[in-house]
Amino acid sequence: MPLHPQCKAFLDIIASGGGPPLHELPIEQARAVPKLMVDFGHSEEPVARIDNRTVPGPVQPIPVRVYRPTLTDTLPVVMFFHGGGFVICDLDSHDRQCRSLANQSGCVVIAVDYRLAPEHRYPSAADDAYAATRYVAEHANEFGIDAGRMAVCGDSAGGNLATVVALMARDRGGPSLRFQVLVYPVTDFTDQSSPSMREFNGVFLSVEQMDWFADSYLPNAEDRGQPYASPLLAPDVRGLPPAYVITAECDMLRDQGEAYARKLQAAGVPVESKRYDGMIHPFISLGGIIDGGREAITDAAAKLRAALGAAVAV
Repeated sequence: MPLHPQCKAFLDIIASGGGPPLHELPIEQARAVPKLMVDFGHSEEPVARIDNRTVPGPVQPIPVRVYRPTLTDTLPVVMFFHGGGFVICDLDSHDRQCRSLANQSGCVVIAVDYRLAPEHRYPSAADDAYAATRYVAEHANEFGIDAGRMAVCGDSAGGNLATVVALMARDRGGPSLRFQVLVYPVTDFTDQSSPSMREFNGVFLSVEQMDWFADSYLPNAEDRGQPYASPLLAPDVRGLPPAYVITAECDMLRDQGEAYARKLQAAGVPVESKRYDGMIHPFISLGGIIDGGREAITDAAAKLRAALGAAVAV
């Protein structure tokens, strides 16, 4: 299927802006770019309660944002990790997705502001993501959540972190995770030649941009093959929680996301994978202008609601 007209319109808007590509900007200017895209995102839905706080981290306190769709009951919880190549984006860039996900899933969503590269390189982001998840599970009463109904979720780099946290939780004796939602995840930092990497080079993402992200987060090339960096290369993925894997047809990362879904399935992990036709890499963040972005949030929320036993969508 060709590029969806709504995706093409977005790409045309980006191209009309001119200027150097993201990876050629000074780091602070690059980090300002997501703020320019917020208006393309989902509507800013009201949520019953939002709290900004910190949890202990391995090096420094980790900021988190807690989205509570209702003030009653002890709810399931979804730990959310934002995308951005481990270099850009933050709690604000993904605020609207988290609001919608909380409301539609009926779960508490806790977004984690992990340390970014290049100031903090591998495994800093993964260590923060795991530490926050473990703390929330061990202090469930503080958050009004049921630690027995916990999932991880993330997009792109955040999808990488979600499944890396699942691997760490299995390897380190907890916490117990019920489900994982992986949205066009980075699963293989050694992938340079898959069909989607070649065909969609330059469609929002580029090889040069991916190299910049990799060089920032994983400057040591040997680290790129480690399971907690490239989970597709993990020797054993048995015992991981069931997964819902979202990929975009016109995305460089499509093949590695789908390959990871197949790897999980081959290991006996229950998996459902959905490719969204005509969509591009950041489409789930563009629900204000791309219908598929809203559809994907709704689909992910439904999977979480079913897996975690949330009573109703709010």
